[in-house]
Amino acid sequence: MVITQRSPLPLTLLSEEEKMFQATIERFARERIGPHVRAMDEAGVFRKELLQEMFELGLMAIEIPEEHGGQGGNFFLAVLAVEALAAVDPSAAVIVDVQNTIANNVIIRWGNDEQKRRYLPRLARDMVASFALSEAGSGSDAFALATRAVQKGDQYSITGRKLWITNAAEAGLYLVFANAKPEAGYHGITCFLVERGFEGFQVGKKEDKLGIRASSTCELILDECLVPAGNVLGEVGQGYKIAIETLNEGRIAIGAQMAGLAAGALQHAIAYAKQRHQFGKPIADFQGVQFELAQMATEVEAARLLVYNAARLKDAGLPFVTEAAMAKYFASEVAENTASRAVEIFGGVGFTKDYPVEKLYRDAKIGRIYEGTSNIQKLTIAKQILS
Repeated sequence: MVITQRSPLPLTLLSEEEKMFQATIERFARERIGPHVRAMDEAGVFRKELLQEMFELGLMAIEIPEEHGGQGGNFFLAVLAVEALAAVDPSAAVIVDVQNTIANNVIIRWGNDEQKRRYLPRLARDMVASFALSEAGSGSDAFALATRAVQKGDQYSITGRKLWITNAAEAGLYLVFANAKPEAGYHGITCFLVERGFEGFQVGKKEDKLGIRASSTCELILDECLVPAGNVLGEVGQGYKIAIETLNEGRIAIGAQMAGLAAGALQHAIAYAKQRHQFGKPIADFQGVQFELAQMATEVEAARLLVYNAARLKDAGLPFVTEAAMAKYFASEVAENTASRAVEIFGGVGFTKDYPVEKLYRDAKIGRIYEGTSNIQKLTIAKQILS
């Protein structure tokens, strides 16, 4: 059973245009994605028709310039979309997140004119993209890459394996990081635009995950994969800079995903507390439940404000690395705690798959792990405040 009572996300510090945008995404998430959330979670597959609808709505091309078929929006709008989707299905949110704040953003910022002309219209229309950095021995130590790229004339031959790659099952384009100059250490790391059909490339095992199950996470196998030299993004050796700066921005969107998830769990808990009766009255009338809901609401709002602040700073061209780390760290903690409390407010039924909070609790766990663990965020914050 799914609680269907409508409780909109607070419209904190939003312009009228942003409120309208947010309301449109909330309605789409509630009406089109909501009915399929449980089935997609059980199958571990995101429905193709919903993915196409997200393209048609412009959700996969929020920041892509209009001249390339996109919406011409800003980073903050992408964050609002991720937040609104996550309140209904965090899997949908992370699909949109990686497409916009990671893949599209990288090509917009670092791609040359020819690369933008070739790929941005397709990414706006129907092509999903992935960001392939992580490897078995390269997680928090993101630059301990074993994947190698060797130039052979006007091509590069790339060999290696990538793990934990979001959107990999659906993607047609992969931003693959490999070391083209191992003797230079991380200064040899280079980003390549790899298409699914390139010789020597294949998508490997799909992970069977605890949460965000409808979002695909797969291994990529590159066995002397041939990539045109024209598909080097930026310059050879610039990959470490691309990765660092992109992940700093992407952490804000993960914060938005977690804030949205927490808001969704809170609203389910509020609705259930109003309708569930014990001892002759709704459990929402009991002070113990009220205190739990009050604390949850305060933490959700605090997480949202941290995310919004970091996103506004980024759009304004101001320093935001510390604020991004704070937003990602705090929002992921709040998401897990809020979803856990929501399960407890539901009681025994909250522990079953008949109600939505069980799934949100599972979905929340990844927030403290991907795009920089909580400990990595705390290291970043400490480094900044002590400098």
